[in-house]
Amino acid sequence: MARKRQSGKLPPPPQPHDDLWSKLRRLTAARIGLARSGASLATAPLLELRLAHARARDAVHAPLDAARLVRDLENLGAPVLSLASAATDRPRYLMRPDLGRSLAADAAAVLAPHAGNYDVVFVVSDGLSARAVAAHAEPVLAQVLARLRAEHCAIAPLVVVRHGRVAIGDAIATALHARIAVTLIGERPGLSAPDSMGAYLTWQPAPQTTDADRNCISNIRPEGLGYADAAFRLVHLLHAIRARRLSGVRLKDDGDRLLIGDL
Repeated sequence: MARKRQSGKLPPPPQPHDDLWSKLRRLTAARIGLARSGASLATAPLLELRLAHARARDAVHAPLDAARLVRDLENLGAPVLSLASAATDRPRYLMRPDLGRSLAADAAAVLAPHAGNYDVVFVVSDGLSARAVAAHAEPVLAQVLARLRAEHCAIAPLVVVRHGRVAIGDAIATALHARIAVTLIGERPGLSAPDSMGAYLTWQPAPQTTDADRNCISNIRPEGLGYADAAFRLVHLLHAIRARRLSGVRLKDDGDRLLIGDL
């Protein structure tokens, strides 16, 4: 006699292939093993992809609330200067990267009274994600500044720059007479991270400085490189740069090895 069918829909049998992808998804934010419907993505992952793309676009176009960021950074007990690049608005900044590397005409007058003899200047700029620096710059700098002050490092005033690119730190370091420029900047948003921050370190930046002369720490955010690890790597790189008096491709960054050794 045939077994009586129970009411309701029976769950599908477990698929070993799907179980493998579910385990791997717990290890990465990357979109792997997405469900498909014929030759196309299934509806759910397709909508998630479009939402992530919209968030990335919004992050690129969102303006920096410079006044709020200045207030947040003032809580760290350091003077904070607010400047702008030569790009007068967000559309011009996105279309003219060269303008984002140069300071506005009135910036020199703001920087001149603060010129000195500094070991390092920290520059915070929106880059391609104002959301990133608004969220992550203050907690990272809080740990970095505490360590450097304990070492009696000469730190220039913190500088917030609207519509800035990485190289904007070169001009600021030159104007303030700082030997090292550290630029914290919003990185280009991806489909898994619209709020990733990068840190670029440059020894004795000058007009002829290129990207090969910089060291970079990327993916700074709680879901990527956490604040404590980012601060550790940043201070470690600063020590190496000051000791060897160089940066960029000539300086090996062994911060990952040191972090792994602490586990």
